[in-house]
Amino acid sequence: MRITRLEIWPVTMPLVEPYAVAYETISSAHNVFLRMHTDTRHVGYGCAAPDPHVTGESIAEVLETLTNQLAPVLEGGDPLRPARLLEELRPTFREWPSALAAVDMALHDLLGKASGRPLWRLLGGYRDSIPTSVTIGILDEQETVEHARDWVAQGFRSLKLKGGRNVECDIARVLEVREQVGDGIELRFDANQGYSVADALRFVHETSAARVEVLEQPTPAGEPGLLAEVTRDAAIPIMADESLKGLRDAYRVVQDSLADMVNVKLMKVGGIAEALQINAVARAAGIEVMVGCMDEAALGIAAGLHFALARPNVAYADLDGHLGLQDDPSHGAVVIRDGVLYPNEKPGLGAEVRE
Repeated sequence: MRITRLEIWPVTMPLVEPYAVAYETISSAHNVFLRMHTDTRHVGYGCAAPDPHVTGESIAEVLETLTNQLAPVLEGGDPLRPARLLEELRPTFREWPSALAAVDMALHDLLGKASGRPLWRLLGGYRDSIPTSVTIGILDEQETVEHARDWVAQGFRSLKLKGGRNVECDIARVLEVREQVGDGIELRFDANQGYSVADALRFVHETSAARVEVLEQPTPAGEPGLLAEVTRDAAIPIMADESLKGLRDAYRVVQDSLADMVNVKLMKVGGIAEALQINAVARAAGIEVMVGCMDEAALGIAAGLHFALARPNVAYADLDGHLGLQDDPSHGAVVIRDGVLYPNEKPGLGAEVRE
């Protein structure tokens, strides 16, 4: 099998309902899609979901990089040797992780299609489904509760609240959500780098009655010592997200005891191949992994899901970035029932992408 042609195009997918995080309000998702043709009937698909705050890329940079840098390396190459092709691309794509993730996805998609099996089975096949949390952006207390009730009514058993702008308001929101949804729902909280150490420890202490399962990236990624301080003194697990952008960061998180858990997003680490290596480091250190996502099409969510299903150490999923997206060209790549994600059991990533 040989790669014969590449197609690359941008897609903007409006959100049914915009949401706010600590540093911005998001109203649409901007992805770049990749279609990888071969000299067989098989076609591989990938997508990039860049974010200046997380992956360090803009949509224009990713589009330019994929358009100008891929063909000389990939055309004529053997897609069933993904490690070789990705290693050749890695130096050029070091600053463009979501662009590399798109290529990685397409190659893994072809690997599954060539074998006639869903990718998660080829990668390890540990489980066949995983519950996902669903995210509630920064809203006032009443709106937060209304959204929480709505998601619970739809069958979700894990809620992730966003915050980081005002710790006092965040505490009140979390306590009220717990009061309204009851004890059977998991609560997670993501401060998106918005807290000081004092804010983070105050949040943990004053929300103890709400039994928050994990506090995600409370402090700025550029100051790892602050994250380590929170991890050392907090009574609940602390998760690194923006602090982890690759294999070297995973080693640093483990070596310096920066966090109790790590959030692996394919878009920020460069795809499935790198995620598997990061997961191995985490498992060796005895810390669990959550697979997360950006605002990305169902194709990207499918890639994260296949990674999560393959490995026992991936204990949590936050794969809701496709929910509420309009005009998703890869709609149907994953199945969700009562807050649980399932692959659609088609070969590869299971997605057919409409242009």
